[in-house]
Amino acid sequence: QVQLVESGGGLVQPGGSLRLSCAASGSIFSIYAMGWYRQAPGKQRELVAAITSGGSTNYADSVKGRFTISRDNAKNTVYLQMNSLKPEDTAVYYCNAAPTLAAIEAHADFGSWGQGTQVTVSS
Repeated sequence: QVQLVESGGGLVQPGGSLRLSCAASGSIFSIYAMGWYRQAPGKQRELVAAITSGGSTNYADSVKGRFTISRDNAKNTVYLQMNSLKPEDTAVYYCNAAPTLAAIEAHADFGSWGQGTQVTVSS
């Protein structure tokens, strides 16, 4: 099992940038697929970006070209670089770890969800 702690959220103006971090401890981080999700008030949680153990990535259409997911296995950390932020990006952002990309896409719960970090985009 992997324990996760997100950080890096905050208040930013439209067009600004933030970098979220998700630090992992516990099991072998490098073999897990990782995902960043977000949930806005009154909306369902959505998968924003995912990265496999081999470094392959995919993104929700709403963030393609603006967000970049990456991982540093030496630091047991996955990042989400968010550029050109929009008010509709406002949400609580969560990370998750799972054995496969399919499990990430299915929002599978292996007991590794972080507590979330708030991102607010507002002028």
